[in-house]
Amino acid sequence: MSLRPIPPLPRRFAPVAFIALAACLALPAPGTAQDLPVDLELVLAVDVSPSMDMEERDIQRLGYVEAFRHPEVVSAIRSGLHGRVAVTYVEWSAPTAQTVVVPWRVVGDAGTAASFADELAEAPDAGMRGTSISGALLFAAALFDGSGFEGIRRVIDVSGDGPNNRGVPVEPTRDGVIARGITVNGLPLMLRPGGPGPAVQLDVYYEDCVIGGPGAFIVPVWDVADLGEAIRRKLVLEIAGRPPTALPASFQAPAPRIDCLAGEAAARGWFRDAPR
Repeated sequence: MSLRPIPPLPRRFAPVAFIALAACLALPAPGTAQDLPVDLELVLAVDVSPSMDMEERDIQRLGYVEAFRHPEVVSAIRSGLHGRVAVTYVEWSAPTAQTVVVPWRVVGDAGTAASFADELAEAPDAGMRGTSISGALLFAAALFDGSGFEGIRRVIDVSGDGPNNRGVPVEPTRDGVIARGITVNGLPLMLRPGGPGPAVQLDVYYEDCVIGGPGAFIVPVWDVADLGEAIRRKLVLEIAGRPPTALPASFQAPAPRIDCLAGEAAARGWFRDAPR
């Protein structure tokens, strides 16, 4: 398991004629007097597509439960300016298959962190079909609007064990999300090399096609036994991260090293070759 930091460089927005993407690019409403100031608004967007078997989904869920019960995560939360964060937990799969498992909650101490963990542990599993990272990003980005919080930072933390193969393309969707000032971090799960799905270097795919924004990073996982530690490590890094700094608007990131449409291409092949 290794950490792959990505320089906080904005990427050029590639326009796509999709209504959902246009809606994502709408500027968020300004904070109101009723919005509670927090250090971070964090959407945990967790893959529960069929390529994740039940054991892997259970271990992944347990990893988040145990992380919010861990003193290291609580200490990171308490270290911020306000000493509290807002968190919501989402499970996703196909383009229109997303479920808010735990709605927005304020976590500011060991008690509220444990309450969040308990609520997550008791929630039913929402297994669904397809892998639409773009759908997950669009859904997660919309959750910030009207959340009731005013965070110093906004982050979507997306996990997954395969490339985007449903819905709109992921790269321009990601660009639209980070154009709103939202950072996207990743937890690529490479638990079964050679398993279902196209042969893609998933860590590179996440670096080049999925994550972005100031301080964006990935924490790759190759062994299911490391998943819990990886989740805790990633949460500490996200929660204790520094606020974004101003960046030159004219700077453009290098082109992706990998085909960001590899998942869609493979999916077309599956449908073409399927028995009729």
